[in-house]
Amino acid sequence: MKLHEYQSKQIFAKYGIPIPKGRVAATASEAKAIAEELGGRVVIKSQVLVGGRGKAGGVKLAKDPAEAEQLATQILAMEIKGLPVRKVLVDEAAAIEKEIYFSITNDRAARKPVMMASAAGGMEIEEVAAKTPEKIIKLHIDPLLGLRDYQARDIAAFIDLPREYWKDFNKIAMGLWQAYTQTDASLAEINPLVITKDKRLIALDGKMIIDDNAMFRHTDLAEMRDLDEEAPAEVEARKYGLSFIKLDGNIGCMVNGAGLAMTSMDIVKLFGGEPANFLDIGGGAGADKVAAAMRIILSDPNVKAVLLNIFGGITRCDEVARGILAAMKEVKPKVPMVVRLVGTNAEEGRKLLADAKMITADTLADAAKKAVAAAKG
Repeated sequence: MKLHEYQSKQIFAKYGIPIPKGRVAATASEAKAIAEELGGRVVIKSQVLVGGRGKAGGVKLAKDPAEAEQLATQILAMEIKGLPVRKVLVDEAAAIEKEIYFSITNDRAARKPVMMASAAGGMEIEEVAAKTPEKIIKLHIDPLLGLRDYQARDIAAFIDLPREYWKDFNKIAMGLWQAYTQTDASLAEINPLVITKDKRLIALDGKMIIDDNAMFRHTDLAEMRDLDEEAPAEVEARKYGLSFIKLDGNIGCMVNGAGLAMTSMDIVKLFGGEPANFLDIGGGAGADKVAAAMRIILSDPNVKAVLLNIFGGITRCDEVARGILAAMKEVKPKVPMVVRLVGTNAEEGRKLLADAKMITADTLADAAKKAVAAAKG
């Protein structure tokens, strides 16, 4: 789950990371009132979960409250990369002397968190990594020991941070580590962390991504989710506890088990097809859950055929079959359905589906071939 800049910076502040004074506004008049409170130049920043807001015109500097209202009106009417701007962050403007990139993310290859920093702050880190990778320092953090003081000092030295800022930088590094670990984040990023002309270190921008699998521990963060950024089908799937990711193909896939789902998608590709989604209904799925999964798959206009691959261990095949038939009555699909049922009550499930004139298959390879052929014609 991605957090907006204002949400990320609120979390940073909770862990002692200095941020600019400011508040979020949903209307231009609110933006004007906040600018009056701040009493000077302010920055109006669109709050959308995409990069490149500045290049798209979603970040503007206002010299007074009247201009803040005017710019907020313009920005709130924008769409940036297809996402509507519903809120703006009104922050006090900072006089910047130096910009730094600073973040913590997961390094899956090393199986450890990695802290990264670069003196080339304010730029997209991907661009820095591609063109000047020598400007980035990466330090792995032992999750059992946590971030050590010497690591923060090593980073400060690498980015040529003047020594008078090292103490403050150490506090920010420790705060970022705490924010990252205690929210179960997969990314906590400050870009840029700036040295201002009045000699302060401030997190001018912030970005956090929270691990969805840990959301049960963070009900307060779950309330921050922005549904504009997510596909409607993925939002619907979450209501039913389904693991769903929309893809660009034309063969809808419904499988029980993440590993089996990945295998099914690979075999569809092997026989010349393209999966339209990843969908794992999980173990023990009842008819209502299967029906919901079917509705979600068939809501995609690109789907030309549906492959159902069910291994009935915990999940009973006859329950899955009833769910499929219930969904078909409700949604009335106009695309071919290919079903492979193996396991508990498989024979009973196959009979229910055969009576409904659905295409059945005994093996996954056979099912994939039939689904690809059905999608093509």
